[in-house]
Amino acid sequence: MHSQRPDGQPVAEIVLVHGLEGSSDAGYARSLSQAALEAGYAAHRFNMRSCGGTEHLSGNVLYHSGQTGDLLAVLREIKSQAPIFLAGFSLGGNVVLKLAGELGESARELIAGVAAVSTPIDLAACARRLQARSNFIYSRRFLNRLRERVRLKERFNPGLFALDGLNHVKSVYQFDDRFTALAFGFGTADNYYATQSSNQFLDRIRVPTLVVQAKDDPLIPFEVYSHPAFSNNPALRLLAVDHGGHLGFVSKSKPRFWLDDVLVQWMKGVRNKVPASSVLQ
Repeated sequence: MHSQRPDGQPVAEIVLVHGLEGSSDAGYARSLSQAALEAGYAAHRFNMRSCGGTEHLSGNVLYHSGQTGDLLAVLREIKSQAPIFLAGFSLGGNVVLKLAGELGESARELIAGVAAVSTPIDLAACARRLQARSNFIYSRRFLNRLRERVRLKERFNPGLFALDGLNHVKSVYQFDDRFTALAFGFGTADNYYATQSSNQFLDRIRVPTLVVQAKDDPLIPFEVYSHPAFSNNPALRLLAVDHGGHLGFVSKSKPRFWLDDVLVQWMKGVRNKVPASSVLQ
């Protein structure tokens, strides 16, 4: 994890969680960290297991889309009198939402609020969308990186994986079915997706939570956001915009990095106990 602190006492702390095959060095994480620092926040860019050059430090374990234990341990280690926020991007959004739901009421003891951006809350639906012909470039890039990560982990931990046939895995779904699900005891990709999707935990979230999603996201069918929790759970707010793609929230006018400004202003509203709905009008 990479941590940066502002001059003086921080007004709050934010832990940022990256997406699939990302790291603490991802552009969106660095951008929000800069905005947060300028607003007086301490910023912690979290690396999931085996990401960000940590392959040699993480033993025989990879990471998966619902792996919340490491993040929870980090939250418990942060010693701060200031409020702590979570911000997750893409797969990282699934992790922070799932963690907030798992904690339920007890989340209030650790975190002030949660923000999730471009989040695959239904992993199965998003895996199917990723296989669409129009997403071939995304799918190939993710798959190539996942293959390389397995090979790298195998070099550090010989015998950890059966690499025969790795090059014949043709989709992220097949990779999850053959490697992720087996490595973590889920059995199959279908069971992995069913148990680790954050949509199973949205009803239990009790801290202020902002979910930012573009309707034109090529990787996430917007229909998954028809989940009833967005209507029934007062802790949740869905900010849906027409354009933004997948983690592409920029503006033609100032502020250029629209998403950073939205998240910082939302966190300020939560800190000041202002209803989130009044912050983003």
